[in-house]
Amino acid sequence: MMREFESRDGQMMIGGVSAASIAEEFGTPVYVTDEQRVRENYRRIHGAFSRFMDTRIHYACKANTNLAILRILEQEGSGIDAVSIGEVRTCLKAGFTPDRIMYTGVNVSDRELKEVSDLGVMINLDSVSEMERLAKIAPGYPVSFRITPGVGSGHGAKVITGNKGAKFGIPLDEVVGTYARAKDLGFDIKGIHAHIGSGGQSAEPFSEMMEVLIGLADEIAELGIDLDFIDMGGGIGVPYRPQEEEMDVEELASVITDMITEETGIGTLILEPGRYIICDSTVLLTRVNDVKDAGTKKYVGCDAGFNTLIRPAMYDSYHYVALANKFGKACTAKYDVVGPICETGDYLAHDRVLPDPTEGDIVAVYNAGAYGFSMSSNYNSRPLCAEVLVNDGKAELIREAETVEEQWRHQIIPERLRK
Repeated sequence: MMREFESRDGQMMIGGVSAASIAEEFGTPVYVTDEQRVRENYRRIHGAFSRFMDTRIHYACKANTNLAILRILEQEGSGIDAVSIGEVRTCLKAGFTPDRIMYTGVNVSDRELKEVSDLGVMINLDSVSEMERLAKIAPGYPVSFRITPGVGSGHGAKVITGNKGAKFGIPLDEVVGTYARAKDLGFDIKGIHAHIGSGGQSAEPFSEMMEVLIGLADEIAELGIDLDFIDMGGGIGVPYRPQEEEMDVEELASVITDMITEETGIGTLILEPGRYIICDSTVLLTRVNDVKDAGTKKYVGCDAGFNTLIRPAMYDSYHYVALANKFGKACTAKYDVVGPICETGDYLAHDRVLPDPTEGDIVAVYNAGAYGFSMSSNYNSRPLCAEVLVNDGKAELIREAETVEEQWRHQIIPERLRK
């Protein structure tokens, strides 16, 4: 079930703090993360798998790279799944040591391969080209390989990654030959990895992927290569709708670990959850600027648009919305919740029943922690918003809101245009 929040005198509470007071103190739009929920989510998934076998959780930090949130996960013992040199360096700054980070890039440049290898971070190779180039840059480097399992899963076509013909990974018919070539090149081969997509709610695609990985691991063993780990990637979904069922991670853990321990001698499983850990820990708060009846439709116009949260516009994703300062009040009519961007496609929610909205109300957009701030932009020259962390009834700023002036800091007007 989707996460529920406490209501106190008609006010939505987040981590013991009222949403309205956060909006008043820090301004809107603002992302608000509940520290204890992050910790609970991490412990739940790590505990589900680690009771069966040695399991390393590598948080897929592309979901959310705020330094304070990374520090929380570093304290919990998490590792990192990074997809760019920027993410690698951000996680090092947050306190992760290189041995706790795995780099899984796609279409990687020689420059980035050198930067990552110079930092001592394990590289999960995505292609034969990348392997051959890394052999010249960092001979004998510790690596694993991302393979294309031919199994895809996800909340939409744009986030399915493991299907046949995907841009990611080594095609199935090339995997064994690639490992043989890697051995000849002298690489320190550590593991095998696959990722099927983002936001999957069914265990079946994960078990299908694992069958593929186990079969390949057996063939690779015949080459005299003993793998240390199998990396199942991420993609474990969370419920975005009130009555939506959540993934049974206990059952998933039992099925996956049984397959590995019964069919291979590999001792370690790596998981790369991002959404599962951070998604429901965070709410986007946005203030109502305008309420409009357009005849055929009613609108609640807010100060957050697809520049702040792009998922509804980009993926047609559903995010539950509520009026945080009228929490639990009876709903009276349907509204589209829309933003300030000069585009028809700028919306946060369609056809939602809400209590009578008025200017100044606070709209809470649920499940905003994953791919919320990390995908936000300056479109329409709107500054990036603030981020706040709540814990034990206290709210702390963990990212200042950007100013308009800060958007100009890297722009240069040539002298000839100043005359």
